[in-house]
Amino acid sequence: MSDTPTVVLVHGAFADASSYARVVPELLADGIRMVVPPVPNRSLAADAAYIASVVRQIEGPVLLVGHSYGGAVITVAGREDNVVGLVYLAAYVLEEGESLGELQSHFPDSPLAEALVYTQFPVAGSDEPGAEVSVDVAKFPAIFAADVDDALTRVLAVSQRPLAGAAFGEPAATAAWKHLPAWGIVAAADKAINPDVQRFGYERAEAKITEVDSSHLVMHARSAEVVRVIREALASVTV
Repeated sequence: MSDTPTVVLVHGAFADASSYARVVPELLADGIRMVVPPVPNRSLAADAAYIASVVRQIEGPVLLVGHSYGGAVITVAGREDNVVGLVYLAAYVLEEGESLGELQSHFPDSPLAEALVYTQFPVAGSDEPGAEVSVDVAKFPAIFAADVDDALTRVLAVSQRPLAGAAFGEPAATAAWKHLPAWGIVAAADKAINPDVQRFGYERAEAKITEVDSSHLVMHARSAEVVRVIREALASVTV
């Protein structure tokens, strides 16, 4: 069996596995094994536990890649024994015990803060509904994907996978970057996550940082650069 890690691509909030539609074909052409699982987007602990369960069932080493909220997810799920590296794409990188809201509170809000829409969803075993968050469909293109094809962006805007509001206040149980090499792409034109939030997290994790002039959906807008960084990470962690 090859020692080249399996790449697990983890999407973020308001998105699904199709976030990686431009990245997957390039990596498959390299013969790289990969899994692109759905993230439930119900809570940080539950989402990380789900991704960790996927990782545990993969034979051999794993390189975790996380976009946006997916960065927080891989920060926790990355403590699985077979994870050998972390790649962050326009992502949150949390410290142990830190929440998304706490990290963001140290920086000016992005335009996303004024574009969030709150709705309810049924919670199993409870009479009280949960609150979930999505992005105003009309504001989605400018905030998330200003440099992505308009036709695609309109589809993404109406097919969002909402994030449970509770996830914003939930602390990270651990921080895998303390024990693993990391790479990070800063989307310098990001209107969803303040680029300074990205830079701060990457620097704290001592990640190798690449900056690109991109919107939040860097995998669509700058897919070649994303693929390059993943290939670089793979080369570094392959035995």
